[in-house]
Amino acid sequence: MLALLAGIGLLAAACGNPMEGGAGRGEIVIGASDVGETLLLAQIYAGALRNAGSENVSVHPPVGGREVVVEALRDRSLSLVPDYSGNLLRYFDENTEATTSQEVYTELRRALPAGFEVLDQAPAEDTDVLVVRRDLANQGVRTISDLAPLCGDLVFGGPGQWADRWREKIKELYGCEFKQITVTDTGGPVTVAALRSGDIQVADLFSTSATIENNGFVPLEDDKSMFPAQNIVPLAARGALSEREKQALNEVSAVLTTEKLTRLNVEFSEEKRHPLDIAEDFLRENGLARGRE
Repeated sequence: MLALLAGIGLLAAACGNPMEGGAGRGEIVIGASDVGETLLLAQIYAGALRNAGSENVSVHPPVGGREVVVEALRDRSLSLVPDYSGNLLRYFDENTEATTSQEVYTELRRALPAGFEVLDQAPAEDTDVLVVRRDLANQGVRTISDLAPLCGDLVFGGPGQWADRWREKIKELYGCEFKQITVTDTGGPVTVAALRSGDIQVADLFSTSATIENNGFVPLEDDKSMFPAQNIVPLAARGALSEREKQALNEVSAVLTTEKLTRLNVEFSEEKRHPLDIAEDFLRENGLARGRE
């Protein structure tokens, strides 16, 4: 989160306040949620659009959770945001049973209200993952099914909305009822510190987070597919983008893999690189720089 806040400050200084007056008069205002890597993706989208010839493109610092982002797209103060297919589908259809990438994407396109559209989804995924310390994993806990018989003695830590979204689902699928569910943060330093110290024994992190490997945590296999696929997908206000601009973003999605997304996160959170520099390098290395250099 400290790295994210630093990046936000740099971007705000670089971009001013593009939200003033909203997205209009040919402007494309790209937003980000409170998930750190969406800030990087927003900068990549902006660079791709500029390289494709769009001139009035700006990136707004993170504006909040999905509820805020969707409303900003609805009132056209934002034109475009990067999002995650599974959670976005659940936002519009809380009763969905889709789990695989294609199922989720197909249902998402059907569930979108008028005024919204999604472009091509990327192969890259960043999904929720339950992680434990190695000492617990060494007791034979490698899947959520392995964890389930122990849940009654374990404290879980994660984002504030986790209990509302997943408490009943994990009980239904796995028979797991945690001793306590503690609100830490959304895959950030509070969650990591609590797991390292033993204040919690199970944490919700993101699968592309460098903190998992760096701290020796063990991700548990979701062997009954509780968490849906979470492919990166551009969500736009319908009519905000031309066909040429949509194609430029689809080209980004086509080359964005989970491995590349994980590397982007390492550069941002561990190597402390500026998001603009990361975006420019990504576009150049993937043949999407200006003039396809």
